[in-house]
Amino acid sequence: MTPFTALIIVTFASSLIIFCERGFPFFLFARKNPPKILSFVEKYIPPMIMAALTLYCLKDMNFTQNNQINFQGFIPYIGGLGVTIALHLWKRNSLLSIFSGTAVFMILIRVL
Repeated sequence: MTPFTALIIVTFASSLIIFCERGFPFFLFARKNPPKILSFVEKYIPPMIMAALTLYCLKDMNFTQNNQINFQGFIPYIGGLGVTIALHLWKRNSLLSIFSGTAVFMILIRVL
């Protein structure tokens, strides 16, 4: 088997598995209402994941340098987080708020 043939087989198998995973809930709940636990997961898991990701992103904040408060160390984090929160509250668009907050963070870590 050539590498190209193996690549085609793996790509096809992966796409078939992903299609089945994505279609499973639609096939399962096509004729009946989903259980209450699924409604809970749908409503509360995305904010929980965003909170966990936020904490993970902020874990490397450096508040001190040489036993003094390092304002330049955490301004990019606070600026990026502030832009993300403000844009999300204003526009309610996760993609816009996450990319904008990331851009502000990247600019601030290069400038400061």
